[in-house]
Amino acid sequence: MTSISGEPIPAITEATLTDIATNGIWGDGLTPSASTLGVAEALLAALRGEAGVQLPPVLAELVGEVRAKAETDLHGIDGAGDVRLSGLAIKLRDGEPHPAVIVPAGWNPFGWLPFLHLYLKLAQKGYHVLAYTPRGIGIKGWLSTSGGHIDVGGDKDWADGSKVIDFAERYFSPTKIGFLGESYGSGISQLVAAHDPQNRVSAVVALSTWGNLATSLYANGTRHLAAVEALIGFTGGEMEEKFDEEGRRILTDFRNGVNLDAVVEWGTKRSPQTYVDKTNERGIPTFISNTWHETLFPVGPVIETFEALTVPKHLNLWIGDHGAPEGPGLVGLSAGWPFPGLAVPIQEAYDWLDHHLLGVANDVPNWSQVINQSMFTYETTGTGIGGRRITVPAHRQSYSSWSEVTTGGETWNLTGEGTLSDKPTAGWSQDFIAGNPTEADAGQLLKTGEKEWFGNPKRYDPEQFESSRLLSWSTEALTAQGGDAARRIRGAAEVRLTVRSTTDTATLVAYLFDIAPDGTARIITHEPYTETGLTPGEDATVSWKLQATSYDVAAEHRLALVVNSADPLYLPGAWAQVVSTTIVSSPRGSESRLELPLG
Repeated sequence: MTSISGEPIPAITEATLTDIATNGIWGDGLTPSASTLGVAEALLAALRGEAGVQLPPVLAELVGEVRAKAETDLHGIDGAGDVRLSGLAIKLRDGEPHPAVIVPAGWNPFGWLPFLHLYLKLAQKGYHVLAYTPRGIGIKGWLSTSGGHIDVGGDKDWADGSKVIDFAERYFSPTKIGFLGESYGSGISQLVAAHDPQNRVSAVVALSTWGNLATSLYANGTRHLAAVEALIGFTGGEMEEKFDEEGRRILTDFRNGVNLDAVVEWGTKRSPQTYVDKTNERGIPTFISNTWHETLFPVGPVIETFEALTVPKHLNLWIGDHGAPEGPGLVGLSAGWPFPGLAVPIQEAYDWLDHHLLGVANDVPNWSQVINQSMFTYETTGTGIGGRRITVPAHRQSYSSWSEVTTGGETWNLTGEGTLSDKPTAGWSQDFIAGNPTEADAGQLLKTGEKEWFGNPKRYDPEQFESSRLLSWSTEALTAQGGDAARRIRGAAEVRLTVRSTTDTATLVAYLFDIAPDGTARIITHEPYTETGLTPGEDATVSWKLQATSYDVAAEHRLALVVNSADPLYLPGAWAQVVSTTIVSSPRGSESRLELPLG
């Protein structure tokens, strides 16, 4: 008994599911973990009736139920331009009419394979299911790999999506069609729904999605290089093989920081935000989920896109990073959730589809448009092996719209003494050596935020922050302002600084930290900003917003603003070769400050 990769299928035990439940779905980079892939391949083998597959009882029962009422087939689906797409169909055979859910795969070298559990759960709930791998994604020779070159959500992917709908209509004769996508599949889901010539998509679920691809990867003059390198590295092949000439040119220009206007135009074309008017005209109910510390598709553009929608809509924002909240439910957990609330992210996605496709009279019409989970308000206990385990889930707050999230604010002024003050201070300047990383950073791509979701946020030691390579300002210990919180940060903080440099370019990465009485810190939010065209030695006043957040600062804690010039998420391994100096000052009339949103 071997997998589609030709390797033996391992026995899947409760320990395998525990690994997913405690460590998430990611291995290295955007590759699913060994446990995630093992479960998927075992489920596929069992679903196809292969002997000797070892599954925990809960998964064996799920497979048995689906096999009893559905047939499963692998298909080559004709995409646009003679491209062959790999697909997996689960067709209910009770003779009754059913809606179909189409699932474009995420960006990973295994295509549709990792989410086998999702397809089984959807079939169990009463849907025909058609999963497919977008063009160009996958390892050469695998059944789950599609032909063609990767289009990164471009018009070829839109056309492919409509071809997949054509196939679904012929094969299933569905009552309605919905799309559910995670990551890459979520953006494609929104784009296909907006562009299908026959307007056949009745609902969309977009998990860990993007709003504007251009501003997700290049914003405030700063390239998100770690994300792009990860995407290039996990397509299932080399860049020269996986992308056409235009794609290779765009990615090379992005890497080299040239012709960025063309890169922005390319990314804008591939953005759900660009076509929000089409989505609104079609009235497509849209469910969106994202995370506060998302390191692939930052939350800001997602919120902007959501705000522009006038269709039935819902936005969930969670602790963690890309794929962390919904991942375990997508790939293998049906029971035995390791902490209360872990099932909610995927269950609410199911509820959305159930209401809009199956016509279930559930509570979806009464949901608030926006539900935010407040970072690190969960309760945890020690595991005995160095980590923490959540015993009480973090708080969630409901709002009728995003505009209700921020209800007030306060200004903290930066001083020459390194403090945050309620009074403007002018006439000071401080400098630091630019171009090198520091111990103050936004964390590792995908992994740091995934640990946050499971109750183990990264602990920083501000005493280890390199004072020659950054600047920092902090408040005194804060007192409670009603209830047990000193500050309830809700929304996007904004920083204003006056800067000059010994070169013509300055990158500033701003971080907001929560410092506990014991001196340890946790990150609240961050965002980089790059100013080009500077005249060395001359001042320029700049301001930019940090990523939105929902964060309760406890009494007796301090807030700290830290500014450095390099973070591995944005310049991995590409530190400045020429030492430069960045000077931050506070001239009268343009005093440097932090605007803090409260709610």
